Amino acid sequence: MQTVHVIILVGYILLMVLIGAWFSRSKTVATGEDFMLAGRSLPTPVLAGTLLATFVGSGSIIGGASFVYTYGPVAGIFFFAGTIVGIVCLYFMATKVRRQSHHTIPEMLEDRFGKPVRVLATIIILVAFIGITAYQFTGAGAILSVITPLSTAQGTIVAAVLITFLALGGGLKSVAWTDFVSVIFIVVALVATLAVVFIGDVGGVGSYVNRLDPALTSLTGSLTPIQLLGYFLPLFLLILGDQNMHQRLAAGQDEGTARRATIGFFVGAVVILGTIILLASMSSFLLPDIDPGQAILGLAGTDLVPLGIGGMLLAGAFALIVTTGSSYLLTCSGNIVYDLAFQRKNAVANPDRALKLGRWAVLAVTVLAYVMGQFFPSVLALQMYAYTMYGVAITPVVLAALFWKRATSKGAIAGMVVGGVVTVLWQASSMSADVNAVVVALPAAVIALVAVSLATKDKRGVPARNDSAESSVLAEREM
Repeated sequence: MQTVHVIILVGYILLMVLIGAWFSRSKTVATGEDFMLAGRSLPTPVLAGTLLATFVGSGSIIGGASFVYTYGPVAGIFFFAGTIVGIVCLYFMATKVRRQSHHTIPEMLEDRFGKPVRVLATIIILVAFIGITAYQFTGAGAILSVITPLSTAQGTIVAAVLITFLALGGGLKSVAWTDFVSVIFIVVALVATLAVVFIGDVGGVGSYVNRLDPALTSLTGSLTPIQLLGYFLPLFLLILGDQNMHQRLAAGQDEGTARRATIGFFVGAVVILGTIILLASMSSFLLPDIDPGQAILGLAGTDLVPLGIGGMLLAGAFALIVTTGSSYLLTCSGNIVYDLAFQRKNAVANPDRALKLGRWAVLAVTVLAYVMGQFFPSVLALQMYAYTMYGVAITPVVLAALFWKRATSKGAIAGMVVGGVVTVLWQASSMSADVNAVVVALPAAVIALVAVSLATKDKRGVPARNDSAESSVLAEREM
C-alpha cells in the first residue's frame, strides 16, 4: 500500500461525493424526468463524457486489458473494434434517437410493438444490466484491494455503496457530471502512464515490437477467427442498442448536441482504448507473471511508473468504473419505474412517486447485482455473458423497431425469446469455453425475428413513425 495512492484515491472519492451531493439538491432533481434524463439539459462536452464513461468501465480497464495481455495487441484491436464501429453507427442513429426521446428501450418498443414486447424486453434488459452492474462492483473492489488493506470482497462492498450513492442522489445529472470529470482524469492518467512506460521502460517502437511474444503478434493471437468474432460482436451489438446510450442521447439539449457528442465519444474511445491496448500488451513482457486482469492496474504498483502517475491511474480507473456502475444502476431503476410500476402517463402525473420509486429501485438492483457477481469467475466472463444477452436478445429488435417497417410484435417476441434462450443454453454448455454464445445466438435471433415477422401481421397496424409523428410525440411529452 502506497500512501500517495491512498491520498489521491481519497481525494478523488471526496470530489465525486461532493458532485453527487450538489446535484442531489431538491431544486436540481424534482421529478422522475430530472432523475432519469437530467431534464434534457446536458451540453455537448458533458454528454460526450458521459457516453464515453458509461461504456468504458471495468469491462475495458480489466476485462479488455486481460484479453489483450493474453491474446496480443492485434487481437485486442479486433476486440475493441466492436466499440469503435458501433459508435460510428450510433452517430447516424443519434438524431432519430434524440427525436423520439424515450425514457427506456422497452418504452420505445411498446410504442411500436405493444405491451407484451415491452414487458419481455424489460425482463431481459434487467437480467443483462444487473450483470453489467455486478462486474463494475467487482472491478472497483479489485482496485480498492490494490490501493488499500481491504480484501477484494471488502472492496466490492465499499464500491457498491459509493456507486449506489451517486445513482441514488442526483440521478442522471449527477452521474453525467461525475462521468465528465472522471473521463478527463482517466485520459490524463492513461496517456501519462503510456508516455512514461513506452519511452522510459520499453524504449520506443522498435523495442516494443522486438519484446512482444511472437505468438501475440499474429492477427488473431491464439484464437480462431470464429472465436475472435465472438468477442467483437457483443461490444458492437451492445453499443447499438444500449439503453444507456439512447437515454443519454435523449438527455442532450437538442439533436445537434446528440450528434456532436457522438463525435466526441468516438475520439475519446479511440484514445482510451488505444492506450489500453498498448499498456496491456507491454505488461505481457514487463510483468509476465501478473494476473491478466491486472495488466494495466498492476503497472501502478511497480517502479515502472512514478507514484503520482500510478496513483492517478488507479484513482482514474476506479472513478471510471464507479461512474459506469452508477449509470447501469440508474438505467435499471428506469426500467422498474417506467416499464414495470408505471405507464408513462402515470409517471408524468405522479412525479414525486416516480422519483421515490426510482430511488428504492436503485437499492434493490444494488443487492441483486452484488449477489450475481458472486457466481462468475472473472470480470471478462461476466462481461461477455451480460453483453451477449443484451446484444442478441434486444439490439436486433431495437434496430427493427427503428428501421424495418415489416417487423411485427410476434416477430419481436420470437427474436427476443430465441436469442435469450440460445444464449443461456450455450453459456451453460461446455461449448461456451471455445466459442462465445453470440456467434450462435445472434443468427438464431435474427432468423426468428425476420421469419416470424414475414409470416405474421400486426393487428395494431403500427408502422415505423415518420419524422413528423415523432416530432409531435416529443412536443406532447415536453409540454
